[in-house]
Amino acid sequence: MDDRTIQILIDSLLPLLKAGVAFTIPLSLISFVFGLLLALLTALIRISTWTIPKLIARFYVWVIRGTPLLVQLFILFYGLPAIGVTLEPLTAAIIGFSLNVGAYSSEILRAAILSIHKGQWEAAFSVGMTRGQALRRVILPQATRVSVPPLANTFISLVKDTSLAASITYMEMFRTAQQIVATTYEPLLLYCEVAVIYLVFCSVLSTLQNYLEKRLAKYSAS
Repeated sequence: MDDRTIQILIDSLLPLLKAGVAFTIPLSLISFVFGLLLALLTALIRISTWTIPKLIARFYVWVIRGTPLLVQLFILFYGLPAIGVTLEPLTAAIIGFSLNVGAYSSEILRAAILSIHKGQWEAAFSVGMTRGQALRRVILPQATRVSVPPLANTFISLVKDTSLAASITYMEMFRTAQQIVATTYEPLLLYCEVAVIYLVFCSVLSTLQNYLEKRLAKYSAS
């Protein structure tokens, strides 16, 4: 490794880290929160007895899960202007990622809710709770503990998927790396560097996930 290579790595590290902390992580967090809210709503609709909303929710999940995330982002950012709807890159990215997280996470939450034994419902009803109260006070807390590991995996995947926002010109970490490559002409070096930074971010998140799972396991056992 020559001096020029080392200098490029050093000079690019700070801009990449800044883009990761200032844009990639916030984009991931905002999209995940909106996605979770959408997922919970979708999951509750799908276990309800409302026929039309259930069909709409099922159609939403089917469409999002059946199409590539990159295509969804292109439709939002490059396609919608054709019908007069123009979105900023950040807005399009948040909508796209939230819809994607919502569809996949709704299946996780639905499975977690359905995994709670029927006896829990019956016990809640026996003490006079309504269906809504039973869901809120008894079922959802237990379903949350069950769904934490897969939801954490979804968030880690989302952090990596945010690199797709570069394709709609959002200036996150990967887009920053592309711009540095355009001036240094060192694609292998820069893309390996940004891959290492993603790896560090995801490793930290995986460690937090393991810690959270252990805490929840202790809580469940007590």
